[in-house]
Amino acid sequence: MNTPAHLLFGAALFARPSRPGTTVAAVLGSLVPDLSLYFMATVSIWLMGIPAERVFRELYFSAEWQAVFAVDNSIPLWGLLLAIALWRKRPALTAFAAAGLLHLVCDLVLHNEDARRHFWPLSDWIFRSPLSYWDPRHHGQIVAPVEMAFAILWAAILWRRFTGWQARTFFGALLALELTPHLMFHYLL
Repeated sequence: MNTPAHLLFGAALFARPSRPGTTVAAVLGSLVPDLSLYFMATVSIWLMGIPAERVFRELYFSAEWQAVFAVDNSIPLWGLLLAIALWRKRPALTAFAAAGLLHLVCDLVLHNEDARRHFWPLSDWIFRSPLSYWDPRHHGQIVAPVEMAFAILWAAILWRRFTGWQARTFFGALLALELTPHLMFHYLL
């Protein structure tokens, strides 16, 4: 899934209008598994001047980058964090960990060639799903519109649940970030 869809899904399940801290935690938990990729790609492209094509065709798959992804995309580590949050009865930490774990489960079933070691440190095995959220060789032309439809549904749920203009603007912007690339590529190609 694209990152904005992860944020909408995590917020739809775990954000609460009456608990701003829990809402922020749910959004952040949905984002954290992708942060290392954004950081490393930004530094590589904008600060180091490495062409984006090399970043996403070579560096992304390098042992060094995959080692970082193994940590922040580890289902066992996020599961442990969720167990601790539930045990300690911490709603915001529970929302953070649950949203992060949800992100990873969605990635697990929607990544093929770009899959990660989701079971580290217990295993270095990589599950290569038959589905991809973007790659037409793995049904991306079917999965992408389904993802868009769910993003619209999650945004509608959040729009009804949150009545403040700040929250509605934020969730509307996430929906726009999710839909714009799909629509641009559909009409440009």
